[in-house]
Amino acid sequence: MLQATTRSDELHIPLAGVFAVIGCDGSGKTTLTRDLAQSLGNTRSAKRRYLGLVSGEMGDKIKSLPIIGVWLEEHLHRKANRALDMKKDLPGVGTALLMYLFSLWRVAQILQVRRLSRRGVQVIADRYPQAEIPGFHYDGPGLTVGRTSNWLVRKLARGEQTLYEWMARQRPVLIIRLNIDENTAHARKLDHDIKELRDKIAVMPQLKFNGARVCELDAAVPYPQVLEAALLAIKKASQPIV
Repeated sequence: MLQATTRSDELHIPLAGVFAVIGCDGSGKTTLTRDLAQSLGNTRSAKRRYLGLVSGEMGDKIKSLPIIGVWLEEHLHRKANRALDMKKDLPGVGTALLMYLFSLWRVAQILQVRRLSRRGVQVIADRYPQAEIPGFHYDGPGLTVGRTSNWLVRKLARGEQTLYEWMARQRPVLIIRLNIDENTAHARKLDHDIKELRDKIAVMPQLKFNGARVCELDAAVPYPQVLEAALLAIKKASQPIV
């Protein structure tokens, strides 16, 4: 249904005014996206949108739920880690349904981003969905067909892949990729498993985001330099092609 609502002449046109910041935990995505939205908002309407799942801001929101919040966030984090292990089967129907619902939530966020874009609002996205590599940690699909024999989970996995392929076609004007080494990232995020950080750092350069324009920035340099370079990259990407 989502595919039917997208005209063929829109498939290769980036969402006007939409810029996304990606990178490993500890690379400074939250700080940068907030500062970019504030800076861009001085001259034109701009909003920040968090598009991640389970970890990050979404994880904090889950933790804040009464009574079950902390348990639920830890449970989902474990399930997400298991789903990333290609040697293991996918989780059961209940967990698969929950993961699929999270992906539907992400679709709703992308639809909101698209509506803002069409209204002329600049959007700074913290993370962005992709359909190339599975795994919520990489902002990809949480389910994969080939790792389960359950017919319902397989159906959910196929449907989720379709959702992510549609989301991947909603390309931002620019992807700002924050590159960082594992030691610096871990020093900034001591509560994170360094193996998980190392894995994310290895995967990030592989993501092409459906051919979106990508700006590579060194997140280990002093932050004012990162912010200045990001603003310059957005300015250049916003200029009309002549």
